[in-house]
Formats: sequence, structure tokens, C-alpha cells
Amino acid sequence: MTPTQAPVSRDTLKSITSPAEPAPGFRRILTYRLLLSLAAFVVGLDQATKAWIHARLPFGTYGEPGAIPVVRGFFYLVHVGNTGAAWSLFAGKSAVLAVLAAVTLAAIAFWRRHLGLRQTGVQVCFGLLCGGILGNLIDRLVYGHVIDFLDFHFGSYVYPTFNLADSAICVGVGLYLLHSLRNPQQG
Repeated sequence: MTPTQAPVSRDTLKSITSPAEPAPGFRRILTYRLLLSLAAFVVGLDQATKAWIHARLPFGTYGEPGAIPVVRGFFYLVHVGNTGAAWSLFAGKSAVLAVLAAVTLAAIAFWRRHLGLRQTGVQVCFGLLCGGILGNLIDRLVYGHVIDFLDFHFGSYVYPTFNLADSAICVGVGLYLLHSLRNPQQG
């Protein structure tokens, strides 16, 4: 006596032959893959450049003869620390700024829908921003300060020394402001 087999539905065959859908959590991550990839790239490049500076120049190297002149009189590679924010605002508050950076990243994740992070252009903006924030946060946790190394001189004016993470933050914020001005209803 053989058991009778129930007919196989089309849905059952489809689920057997087609690859399974990603789990909901993984699918959510895939939605933001451009943002996450760009942020990871920024963090990687930022940390690699800082590691290179850390390995080649002693901490506190600023000006000649220790700095590396890229374009003498205009652009130098140096090795300084910043315990503050941009332009050394809030100097000496590295721990507070580290907490603020972590809270900012959490807030971006929490309000991702309101910020329009599903849009490709917005993901580029926030990928740069989050990568820069995370790059500087890593420095604060590892060194107690942010490593700055890009030093520009414009005649007698010396621009505040900065790093790639700072650049990514500024470009990300600038692009998001442009996006917001062009698309005010989308955020």
C-alpha cells in the first residue's frame, strides 16, 4: 500500500526552487547598503591615512623641519591632536564630544525614515557624514583626541589643521543642505 501524495501547489514549488528572501533585519540593512558602504569606505580611508601619519611623524609635529612639505609654503602633512570639535571649539572636551558623536549616530539611525535615508542621494550625504563621525569617534576612543594632519597655509593665514573624516563630514552636510534646499518637501 503506497501513501497518497497531495498535489504540490505552485507556491510550494516556487518556495523550493527560488532563493529564500533575506531575513527582515538583513533586508533592512540592504536598504541602506550605499550609506553603509560609503561610511565604511570613509572610515577605512580615514583610519588608514591617520595610521600612516601616526607611523611616520611623531605626535606634535608641526611646521618645518618635521612636517612633510607637499607643496612648500602651502600644504604640509603634520601630526597634531584635537581634543575639541571643528577649529578646536570645545577643546579639552573629547569625552563629551565622543558621547555626542555616538548619540548623533544613534539619532540618525532612529530617524532614518524622516531624514529620507532610503533615497540614493541622501544615502551618499549621510554615508559621508556617518563615516566621518565614526572615524573621529574611533580616534577619540583610541587616542583621547582626533588626529589631524592636513595643514594648509594661504600667505600669512594658516587654515586650521584637519583630516579626511572632517572633510567627509563637511561635504556630507553641504550636500544634504543642497538636497534639502532643492527638495524641501523631501527633507
